[in-house]
Amino acid sequence: MKSIDPKSVPTGQMFAYLLAAVAPRPIAFASTVDREGNVNLSPFSFFNCFGANPPTLVFSSSRRVRDATTKHTLENVKAVPEVVINVVNYPIVEQMSLSSTEYGQGVNEFVKAGLTEVASVKVRPPRVGESPVAFECEVRQVIETGTGGGAGNLIICEVVMVHIKEEFLDENGKLDTPKLDLVARMGGSWYCRASGHALFEIPKPIGTKGIGIDQLPRSVRDSRILTGNNLGRLGNLEALPDAQSIEAWASGPPIIAILNEKNKGRDYIKNELHILGKKYLEEGNVEYAIKTLMVFDNI
Repeated sequence: MKSIDPKSVPTGQMFAYLLAAVAPRPIAFASTVDREGNVNLSPFSFFNCFGANPPTLVFSSSRRVRDATTKHTLENVKAVPEVVINVVNYPIVEQMSLSSTEYGQGVNEFVKAGLTEVASVKVRPPRVGESPVAFECEVRQVIETGTGGGAGNLIICEVVMVHIKEEFLDENGKLDTPKLDLVARMGGSWYCRASGHALFEIPKPIGTKGIGIDQLPRSVRDSRILTGNNLGRLGNLEALPDAQSIEAWASGPPIIAILNEKNKGRDYIKNELHILGKKYLEEGNVEYAIKTLMVFDNI
């Protein structure tokens, strides 16, 4: 394990470690205006949602590492405390990247990146017409974390209007994650795309209380086949199956086929049961999985 004291390495090196490890990061595609009304559009990946009442978004326009200078976005929100935070999906990722070019003061990145300005309802900066979701915000506070190169400037924003393209809503009126096809920042020049096989679901333990991994049978906890993720899914169960249901499950064809190989030894039987249980888990069938795994302690 390599251990690093942040004060012992150059800021640029520390910055690179942070960006590569704290990822993926959502992207705030922020449009602002200066006092003269000149529009600026720039992406920031130090960004997230921090509350819903009031709806609060926070992003950071960090000082440049090389010379500690500030960016136009920060200067604009101090002069005109309004911003539109547009989300970025795959169809506009290259245009978003192009807009991060350090153009001079007064240059409109909407024009440079070929994106469409759409007038906002409650704030002065325009929103990105191609973005699937845009948040009109009023800036409530700017917190400086330092004055040196790489220091952050937390821009705390209250959402005052939301614009959602209806094509990205499902039949229940909720945002459809697969349709959104969002992108996120990684380290260096890397991005990731939230679509296809990169998306997966995990049941949330909100309305129920999982038993925890510690309550699983030792033979399951100490498995050489199951992963930590597999055990985590099993620990989300509300209760273990009783002996009667396990016995009934053990009489089914998949289990009988394994138990009929008892001449190969208990370790073989255990491994085969755990391989099958893992298969059920990967298919999302936790009930079949736990019954299969618990058969071993009942033979």
